Amino acid sequence: MLETQRSDIWTQRLTPYLQRAAKPQALVVSGKLTRMVGLTLEAVGCQAAIGGRCLIESTQGAPIEAEVVGFHDDKIYLMPIGDLHGLGPDARVVPTHSACEVPVGEHLLGRVLDGAGHPLDAQGPLHAEERVPLTGRSINPLSRPPIREPLDVGVAAINALLSVGRGQRMGLFAGSGVGKSVLLGMMTCFTNADVIVVGLIGERGREVKEFVENILGEAGLARSVVVATPADNSPLMRLHGAMLATRIAEHFRDQGKQVLLLMDSLTRFAQAQREIALAIGEPPATKGYPPSVFAKLPQLVERAGTGDRGGSITAFYTVLAEGDDQNDPIADAARAILDGHVVLSRELAEAGHYPAIDIEASISRVMVDIVAPEHELAARRFKQIYSAYRQNKDLISVGAYQPGSDPRVDEAIAMYPQLSGFLQQYMREQVVWNDSLAGLATALGAVGVAPDD
Repeated sequence: MLETQRSDIWTQRLTPYLQRAAKPQALVVSGKLTRMVGLTLEAVGCQAAIGGRCLIESTQGAPIEAEVVGFHDDKIYLMPIGDLHGLGPDARVVPTHSACEVPVGEHLLGRVLDGAGHPLDAQGPLHAEERVPLTGRSINPLSRPPIREPLDVGVAAINALLSVGRGQRMGLFAGSGVGKSVLLGMMTCFTNADVIVVGLIGERGREVKEFVENILGEAGLARSVVVATPADNSPLMRLHGAMLATRIAEHFRDQGKQVLLLMDSLTRFAQAQREIALAIGEPPATKGYPPSVFAKLPQLVERAGTGDRGGSITAFYTVLAEGDDQNDPIADAARAILDGHVVLSRELAEAGHYPAIDIEASISRVMVDIVAPEHELAARRFKQIYSAYRQNKDLISVGAYQPGSDPRVDEAIAMYPQLSGFLQQYMREQVVWNDSLAGLATALGAVGVAPDD
C-alpha cells in the first residue's frame, strides 16, 4: 500500500516534466549587437525577416524591442521601437519570429493610442477584441465600387466648388502656419461619418491634447480613434503611426461603415521613411529622398477608398509644401496619387481670408461624377469669374485698369466681394451641403442651384 502511494506521488511530480520533455523545444538562435550609428543597429549571428521583431538585452533590465528594416550578407539592420538607453557592445539579440500585430475593434472608439497601439490616455488598458497584422489586405481594383455619393464636409467652399465623394482621397497642400490643421479640424467636426480615425504623425506634441480637447471634444472623441506619434518619436514609430491609423480605418470599413480618415501629415510619414532608408545605406535620389519613399506613399494611400464589403474610407492627407513650394518632391508625388487636392494660400491667410483655399490651384477629380450638371456649371462659372479678378488684381489695385476694357474683368470686379465672402467661413461655423449650394447661387446672383440628391 505504501509503495503504491509513493509511486503515485512520484508520478504526479514527474508528469509535468515528462510532458515538457515530450514536446520538442525550438532552438533559439541569438546574435549579438556589433554596431550602432544614429538609430541604426547592426547585428550578426541571427536571422530574421524584414518586418520581424527582435529583443535586445539591455543593461537597464527590460529588453529593447527593435524591428528588422534591412540586411546585408550576414548582418541585419534593426530600428528600435522605443528608447535606446542601456544598449552596449555585444548585447544579445534574440529574434522573436513574430510580426507586428495591432488591436482593432469597437473598444478603440474614444481612445488615444501611440504608434504601437498602446493607450496614451488615462482610461486604462485596452481590451483587444481582435489583433491583426499592421499591413492590411490588398483589394482588387476591379472590386472597388466607383465613387458616386457626395460627402458633406461642412465647409462651403469645398462642398460647392471642390465637392468630395465618399471613398475619395484628398490632399491638403500648404506651407507651415497657413491653417491646414484648423481646416482639418473643421472637417473632423462637421463631416457625417460613422467612425473618424485621426493620425497625428510627426507634428508638435502639444497639438495632440489641443486637437482632442478643443477640436474633437467629448462628443467627437466618442466616435473617433486618435493615433498620435509626435515629432520626438523614433522614425519607425512615426511610420507605424500612419500605418496603424490606416489599419484601424480598414477594419471599420470592412464592417460596412463609412469612415473618415484624417492624417496630419503625409509629409512627416515620408520623412520618417527617408530617415530609415538613409540610415541603412539607401542612396538619395530626388532632393535627398531615396526611391523607397516614393514606393511607400502609394502603398499607404491606396489602402484608403471604397471597399469590397460595402464600407468606404474617405481620406484627407495634409502635405507640407516646404517653403511654399508646390513642386516639392513629396507634394508632387502626392498630387499624382490622390483624387484631388486643396491648396491653401499664404497670401490669403496673411490677408485674413480663412479658410485660405486657393480655388484656382485646387481640384476634385471626382466632382463631375457626383454632382448634378447645374451644380458643376455653377462651380465652373464661379471659378472663371474669380480667376478673372485674381489674374488682373495688380492692375486693379494700382488703378491701371480702365473700366470697359474687358467685359469679363468688369463683371469680376463687380462680383468679387460676394465671391470672396462666400469662400470665407468661421472655424466653428458649419455650412451644410444644401446651404453651400444656396450660397453659391446667391454669390453668382443666380436664381438657385438645385440641391444634389
